[in-house]
Amino acid sequence: MEWPARFYELRRGEGCPMCEQGRPDETPYGARIFAGDLADAYLQRADIQRGYSVVVWRGRHVAEPTELEPEEAAAYWLEVLRVGRALERHLEPVKLNYDVLGNSLPHLHTHIIPRYADDPKPGWPFPFPEDDPPPIDDVAFRADVDALRALLA
Repeated sequence: MEWPARFYELRRGEGCPMCEQGRPDETPYGARIFAGDLADAYLQRADIQRGYSVVVWRGRHVAEPTELEPEEAAAYWLEVLRVGRALERHLEPVKLNYDVLGNSLPHLHTHIIPRYADDPKPGWPFPFPEDDPPPIDDVAFRADVDALRALLA
């Protein structure tokens, strides 16, 4: 098994969707809850886990946090933590998971996954579904978007 050629192109930033999208307020995947100096955070629409958010690096294309200069890295992680604190305050999870993956889209981004008392797999990594889940109820989604935007303003 080998990585597809397209992965190497994306890793170099060639045709990177996260770079090309700019800094939209909404994407097909989520709504922006935070616009920082170096990152945007999006509450995800998919009904995977309430509060599941993705923080996207918005500087030059990098695939790994190790490619950031020390000042950039410090600023990026402070923005990631700011989003995490807002999720904790609004949703009161038992735990937050911070995943830096990039296996399918190699552009620096961090998944923040709240874990609750009724967690499907306590003590283990969050079990993402194999199939695409439906969207979260729009009224509940918009209420969380509004509350998180207010906390992050």
